[in-house]
Amino acid sequence: MAAAVIAVAIYFTFDPSATGSFFPRCTFLTLTGYKCPGCGSQRALHALLHGQFMQAVRYNAALPVFIPLLALYAIAELQRKSWQRFYTAVTGGAVIVAIVVAIVAWWVVRNIIHM
Repeated sequence: MAAAVIAVAIYFTFDPSATGSFFPRCTFLTLTGYKCPGCGSQRALHALLHGQFMQAVRYNAALPVFIPLLALYAIAELQRKSWQRFYTAVTGGAVIVAIVVAIVAWWVVRNIIHM
Protein backbone atom coordinates (compact mmCIF):
# COMPACT_ATOMS: atom_id res chain seq x y z
CA MET A 1 0.00 0.00 0.00
CA ALA A 2 2.86 2.35 0.84
CA ALA A 3 4.45 1.70 -2.55
CA ALA A 4 1.19 2.62 -4.30
CA VAL A 5 0.93 5.87 -2.33
CA ILE A 6 4.53 6.75 -3.20
CA ALA A 7 3.95 5.93 -6.88
CA VAL A 8 0.82 8.11 -6.97
CA ALA A 9 2.74 10.97 -5.29
CA ILE A 10 5.52 10.68 -7.88
CA TYR A 11 3.08 10.65 -10.81
CA PHE A 12 1.20 13.61 -9.31
CA THR A 13 4.36 15.64 -8.74
CA PHE A 14 6.39 14.88 -11.87
CA ASP A 15 5.09 15.20 -15.44
CA PRO A 16 6.15 12.20 -17.56
CA SER A 17 5.78 14.27 -20.75
CA ALA A 18 8.18 16.99 -19.58
CA THR A 19 11.44 17.40 -21.48
CA GLY A 20 14.23 15.46 -19.76
CA SER A 21 11.78 13.41 -17.70
CA PHE A 22 13.25 10.47 -15.80
CA PHE A 23 10.27 8.25 -16.63
CA PRO A 24 11.12 5.36 -18.97
CA ARG A 25 10.09 5.40 -22.62
CA CYS A 26 8.18 2.48 -24.13
CA THR A 27 10.65 -0.06 -25.45
CA PHE A 28 8.09 -1.56 -27.85
CA LEU A 29 7.34 1.86 -29.37
CA THR A 30 11.03 2.69 -29.63
CA LEU A 31 11.86 -0.59 -31.37
CA THR A 32 8.83 -0.94 -33.67
CA GLY A 33 7.21 2.47 -34.02
CA TYR A 34 3.90 0.94 -32.91
CA LYS A 35 2.16 1.72 -29.63
CA CYS A 36 1.72 -1.03 -27.06
CA PRO A 37 -1.55 -1.24 -25.06
CA GLY A 38 0.07 0.72 -22.23
CA CYS A 39 1.68 3.52 -24.27
CA GLY A 40 0.71 6.87 -22.79
CA SER A 41 -0.35 5.38 -19.45
CA GLN A 42 2.19 7.37 -17.45
CA ARG A 43 1.04 10.64 -19.00
CA ALA A 44 -2.61 9.59 -18.68
CA LEU A 45 -2.18 8.80 -14.99
CA HIS A 46 -0.55 12.19 -14.43
CA ALA A 47 -3.46 13.87 -16.24
CA LEU A 48 -6.06 11.92 -14.24
CA LEU A 49 -4.38 12.86 -10.96
CA HIS A 50 -4.72 16.49 -12.01
CA GLY A 51 -8.41 16.11 -12.96
CA GLN A 52 -7.79 16.27 -16.71
CA PHE A 53 -9.96 13.35 -17.80
CA MET A 54 -10.14 14.16 -21.51
CA GLN A 55 -6.37 14.68 -21.70
CA ALA A 56 -5.94 11.27 -20.06
CA VAL A 57 -8.21 9.71 -22.69
CA ARG A 58 -6.11 11.31 -25.45
CA TYR A 59 -2.94 9.81 -23.96
CA ASN A 60 -4.40 6.31 -23.46
CA ALA A 61 -8.15 5.77 -23.76
CA ALA A 62 -7.94 2.36 -22.10
CA LEU A 63 -6.44 3.57 -18.81
CA PRO A 64 -9.53 5.40 -17.48
CA VAL A 65 -11.53 2.25 -18.26
CA PHE A 66 -9.09 -0.18 -16.66
CA ILE A 67 -8.46 1.76 -13.44
CA PRO A 68 -11.97 1.05 -12.06
CA LEU A 69 -11.58 -2.58 -13.13
CA LEU A 70 -8.27 -2.78 -11.25
CA ALA A 71 -9.95 -1.23 -8.21
CA LEU A 72 -12.72 -3.83 -8.45
CA TYR A 73 -10.13 -6.60 -8.62
CA ALA A 74 -8.26 -5.14 -5.61
CA ILE A 75 -11.48 -5.08 -3.59
CA ALA A 76 -12.22 -8.67 -4.59
CA GLU A 77 -8.70 -9.70 -3.59
CA LEU A 78 -8.89 -7.94 -0.21
CA GLN A 79 -12.31 -9.47 0.51
CA ARG A 80 -11.69 -12.87 -1.02
CA LYS A 81 -12.62 -14.79 2.15
CA SER A 82 -15.66 -12.67 2.99
CA TRP A 83 -16.99 -12.38 -0.55
CA GLN A 84 -15.96 -15.71 -2.07
CA ARG A 85 -18.60 -15.71 -4.82
CA PHE A 86 -17.68 -12.18 -5.85
CA TYR A 87 -13.98 -13.07 -5.88
CA THR A 88 -14.64 -16.15 -7.99
CA ALA A 89 -16.76 -14.16 -10.44
CA VAL A 90 -14.18 -11.37 -10.81
CA THR A 91 -11.19 -13.68 -11.18
CA GLY A 92 -12.85 -16.44 -13.20
CA GLY A 93 -11.44 -17.73 -16.47
CA ALA A 94 -14.06 -16.03 -18.64
CA VAL A 95 -13.24 -12.64 -17.12
CA ILE A 96 -9.51 -13.15 -17.62
CA VAL A 97 -10.04 -14.17 -21.26
CA ALA A 98 -12.30 -11.13 -21.83
CA ILE A 99 -9.64 -8.81 -20.38
CA VAL A 100 -6.89 -10.32 -22.55
CA VAL A 101 -9.10 -10.04 -25.66
CA ALA A 102 -9.91 -6.40 -24.80
CA ILE A 103 -6.21 -5.56 -24.35
CA VAL A 104 -5.21 -7.20 -27.63
CA ALA A 105 -8.12 -5.51 -29.44
CA TRP A 106 -7.07 -2.14 -28.00
CA TRP A 107 -3.48 -2.82 -29.10
CA VAL A 108 -4.56 -3.46 -32.69
CA VAL A 109 -7.20 -0.72 -32.92
CA ARG A 110 -5.02 2.05 -31.48
CA ASN A 111 -2.38 1.37 -34.11
CA ILE A 112 -4.90 1.23 -36.96
CA ILE A 113 -6.54 4.54 -36.04
CA HIS A 114 -3.25 6.05 -34.78
CA MET A 115 -4.58 6.86 -31.33
